[in-house]
Formats: sequence, C-alpha cells, structure tokens
Amino acid sequence: MGQFQKKFTCTCGKVHDALLDDYIVGRGAIEKIASLVTRYGAKKPYLIADRNTYQAAGERVCKVLQAHGIAYSLYVFSQQVIHPNEEALGSAAIHCTADCDMVIGIGSGVINDIGKLVAKLTKTPYIIVATAPSMDGYASATSSMDVDGLKTSVPSRCANVIVGDLEVLREAPVQMLISGLGDMLAKYVSICEWRISHLITGEYYCPTVAEYIRKALKKCVDHAEGLLDREEEAVRAVFEGLIIGGVAMNYAGLSRPASGVEHYFSHVWDMRALEFGTPASTHGIQCALGTLYALRIYEQVKKYTPDVALAEKKVSDFDRKAYERFLTDFLGRSAESMLLLEEKEQKYDPAKHRARIAHIAAHWQELLQIMDEELPAAAELEKLLKTIGAPCSVEEIGLKADILLPTFQATKDIRDKYVLSRLCWDLGILNEIQI
Repeated sequence: MGQFQKKFTCTCGKVHDALLDDYIVGRGAIEKIASLVTRYGAKKPYLIADRNTYQAAGERVCKVLQAHGIAYSLYVFSQQVIHPNEEALGSAAIHCTADCDMVIGIGSGVINDIGKLVAKLTKTPYIIVATAPSMDGYASATSSMDVDGLKTSVPSRCANVIVGDLEVLREAPVQMLISGLGDMLAKYVSICEWRISHLITGEYYCPTVAEYIRKALKKCVDHAEGLLDREEEAVRAVFEGLIIGGVAMNYAGLSRPASGVEHYFSHVWDMRALEFGTPASTHGIQCALGTLYALRIYEQVKKYTPDVALAEKKVSDFDRKAYERFLTDFLGRSAESMLLLEEKEQKYDPAKHRARIAHIAAHWQELLQIMDEELPAAAELEKLLKTIGAPCSVEEIGLKADILLPTFQATKDIRDKYVLSRLCWDLGILNEIQI
C-alpha cells in the first residue's frame, strides 16, 4: 500500500489533501483488482485500454475479474496511436454502458487522461492500472488534452487507486522508463523555481511538500543506473516518485512542486508539433532536455550581477507588438491564449517590473543560495542522462539547435507562473542567454 498521508494539517497553514485514496506497487499487484472493485461497491467496471496496454496488462485484469465473477465492459482503441483529443474521449465515453459503475484505465499517459475524464463524466470511481512508469499524471486531477488543436490542461479527477504491477512496469519500452525518470529529474528545477517565486513574488510555498519531492527525487537518482537493466528497485523508485509528484501537486493545490520552466520547453515543442508538424518526443524526455538546458542557463545567471538601470531601460525599449508577432509566428494558434493571459497578468507593466527588479537586486545573494541548494551542475545531469541513454540535445529528438532561444523566450508566456525565463526578462538578459 502507498506510504503517504491522505489528509493532514501542515505547518505551512494549509490542510493538505492527497485526493488519491491509495496506491499499490509490487509483483502481482493486478491480482488485487477484484478486491478494489469490491472496496468501492462497484458491480460492473468499464475497462479502457489500447491494443498495446491490453496485451501488457488488460488481459490479466480481465482474467482476474472473471475469476471472481465480476462482470465488466471493455473498450480497446483500435488505433495504433491515440491522440488525447475530443474524438478519442468521445469514442471512450460512447462505449461506456449505463450500467457501468466504475472506470478502470489500463495504460499510461493518454489512456489515463481519457480514463480520468470518463470517470468524471460518469461520476464513478476510477482506478488506473499503470503499464509504464512514464509520467507524473497518475495522481493528478487534470488531463492533458488537445482541444481544438491546442494543448490544454482540462480539469478531470484524480484516481481513487493507482495499481503498479512491477512485472508489467519492468517490461515497459525503454523509452518509457527513461521518460519517467526524465519527468522526475525536472523536479530539481521545479522546487528551485517555487522557492525563487516565493522570494520574488510572495507566492505560497510549502517546505514540507518540497522536501517530500526532494526525497523521492534522490531515491530515483540513487537507483538510476539500474533502470536500463529493469531492476525492480529502480523501476519502483521512478514509479513511486511519479505518484509522489502527483500527490505533492494535490497537497499544494498547484503544479509548482512538479513543474517549472523545463516543462514549458516541452509544452512549446508540443504546441509546435500540433501546429506545424515538427518532431516531438515523449513528455518526460522533453522535460529532461528542458531541465538540462535550464541548468545551463542558471549557471549563466549565477555569474551575473543585477543592473537595475540596464534592466529598466530594456523594459522601456521592449517592443511588445513585435514580440506578439514573433510569438504568433513561432507558435501559431497557441499564442492567442498566451497573449490574452498577458492582458490579465500585466507582467510587462513597467511599474510592476520596477518593483520586481528592485526586490531581485536587494535579495540577489538569497536567490543565488537557493540555486546552489537546489540545482545540480549541468555537467552532472548530462552525465546521468548519458548513463540511462537519454538524449542530451534537441538534435537527438529531431529538432534544430536554433529553436532553443525562441523556445526559452516563449516559455515566460505559457502560464501565470514565475519561472527562469521571467527572471531573465526582469534582469534584462533574456536575449543575451546562450543555449
């Protein structure tokens, strides 16, 4: 059973709620499916899988249910590749019969995103039987979907229980194993930027939740070398770390504990893939790359001394209309919602910038200390990525190196969140960064 507190009052002043009821990780975990169905009083679960995940775990789930005399309905996507869009959600929802009283997703990213939405629509309990330790969305209450061609985080629901059978997880494609660790490595930057934002903007920060993530990340890194050999402890560390990432986001009530600018690198590449058909890799691998590039940028920032006058001049010279044209050309339709966000947020307002840059300059040594405490050296991370066979450059996932600076520039506009690219903009050095 999972080792976490369901709900507790924290020293930060918040009542933290995991949303998740439980998670089960171990050999033969699938055998517990029948007891979980009974636990939630369900009589006829609705199973959702694709062709690969049905072979990996779906058949076993069906056999366990049959052995215990539990009726079920099953939908297996026929497509080789499923896109998380309205069509896929509609297909899964329309095959759910009226007498089904639970949803069981069998898969990882896309299947889980769709399963959480179907469970929300049907107002039934949800269990996910994981087939790969590939991303931290298992315990989240949102689904990453392509809505009208745009990558969107859609409110869905958190799983009641996550089931991770190590016999299944160990056999996941190597790329999925690497992707899961990549998503965990992103937590170096996410925790650092959470603390930075807390210092600069006053954003809520919880040391307890941050430490929860640090411990899970350390365990993943300590076992990383065994991942390619499919060692159980390495696979368990990554899978449980990803669950903890989702739980931490639920505790905090925001995505800060698990994602920062490194995730925004991935979002930009996904947006361009949707809009222009450019190459894209898995979410976790892109996040690992984003983490590596972010660490290299942080190392440049740490050598800088804030120049308030220069920063204020850069803001006064900022051509917002030209930047909006760049963003629209670079991202296409995705840019529209980002530009609308700025209308509400006003981060480019000179008066707000003056207040931030003054605060940054006054607290520069504290900011440097946060970076030193939270971030590994870029060379150290690159060595780890090479050890697990992960890409160390965008060229290895089919992109060109000249995409890096515009990607970094665009990351500051994706969400209402203070990240590295915003710090560089506030310092007046965004365009001078070398990537």
